[in-house]
Amino acid sequence: MDLSSCRPLRCFRLHLDSPTCKCLILVAIVLVLRAVCLPSYSGFGGTGQSNLFAFNNRQSASNSEYHSGKFKFLEVPQIVWGLNNQKIAFARACLTARMLNRTLLMPSLSASLFYKEVDLLKPISFDKVFQFEKFNSLCEGFVKLGRYSEVSNTSDVFELQKGSGRRWTIEKDIDQLRLFSKHPYDEYETIRIVGKNPFLWHDHWPVEDYAKVLQCLVWDDKISREADKVVSKIREIGLEESRKVGSSQNEINLLQVPYVAVHMRIEKDWMIHCKKLEQRLNISEICSSKEQIMQRVGNIVGLKTPIVIYLAVADDLLEDNSILTGWKEGLLPLEKKKLGIFNIYKKHSYLIQSAIDYEVCLRSDVFVGNSFSTFSSLVVLDRTQKMISMGVKDLCGTDVRWPSYAYNLEGELNGPRPWATNMSDLSLQAISYGSNHISCS
Repeated sequence: MDLSSCRPLRCFRLHLDSPTCKCLILVAIVLVLRAVCLPSYSGFGGTGQSNLFAFNNRQSASNSEYHSGKFKFLEVPQIVWGLNNQKIAFARACLTARMLNRTLLMPSLSASLFYKEVDLLKPISFDKVFQFEKFNSLCEGFVKLGRYSEVSNTSDVFELQKGSGRRWTIEKDIDQLRLFSKHPYDEYETIRIVGKNPFLWHDHWPVEDYAKVLQCLVWDDKISREADKVVSKIREIGLEESRKVGSSQNEINLLQVPYVAVHMRIEKDWMIHCKKLEQRLNISEICSSKEQIMQRVGNIVGLKTPIVIYLAVADDLLEDNSILTGWKEGLLPLEKKKLGIFNIYKKHSYLIQSAIDYEVCLRSDVFVGNSFSTFSSLVVLDRTQKMISMGVKDLCGTDVRWPSYAYNLEGELNGPRPWATNMSDLSLQAISYGSNHISCS
């Protein structure tokens, strides 16, 4: 029998009893049953919110790759600027890959802050800052991160030029993404996006989607251990100070000694930026002087003293050497040198230093920052999610476990205004570019 001429229909008519045709029929039945009965892979759904730029296709990259049998990837430019701008850029790249039903190839971050001189940027691998496997484990079914070694055909690449300039609109950007999620572009193993860095791409996703990605970012163990040292030193000094005044804290565990972290944005680069921003937005609630910060932190309602005030500040950019003087009695301000931990910081790159400070601020019992700072905004986002996970209903209360405040906005009794992230916000404005419209108003 000529097997090459034995097509299924012909076999049914003429050679129904032949072993070869029976095998073909059996294979066909199995394929049909598999297509009908195999449960589809389901990741996280959408946010359930009405969004002008929401996508109809919310399936994850792993879903598309599972059914096609071929892994597809998205490659993005090196991510630059400060730590938290890089975190937002990374999340935006992940969500872009999700839209295109692709795995994001592990991007290169930037250890230095020379964001204007791209050729001077010092790249650092993502997995030197965050845990690669942990990220994929926590974000499984939503977004996925891949390694370049997983790419099977390095020449099967299509370059996507991101639009730029005033004529490039949000609508045009989303139309471009939708186009590149379909045939023939979806046939390429890798789509490489060229152009400006991801932080400056147009945004199409609500805060909740960004928060899902950011929650999957877990510091490398070395960074966490460095933060442990700093926090431990802060609490030790706080305990010593309490004992000096005969406080009842004498008997408490070191881990229970409270401290306040203040993201004190008074460095020269920030003061130039915030003044320009105030002029452009025609508001006067962005820049805060050292004196205003000290006054408002000292007026936090219900703050129990004595207590350590850790000042998170970029030392290399600080021109004011008097930040430790002028504080209200009962507040003990400390920065890296005063704490005796400067050696922990100076051996690391700018990015790692910022990561350590971020973790120290995140763990603080009270956090005070500037609502127009991306660093402060993401700390508050993390703290808001912690409160929500603990079942806290009144996120703006003064007696909650993780209260946050914005010192650039006046609150009760000339103190800082309570601050929590609006998790249902459809715009990333409040956590990436800053706002004076915070949810605790």
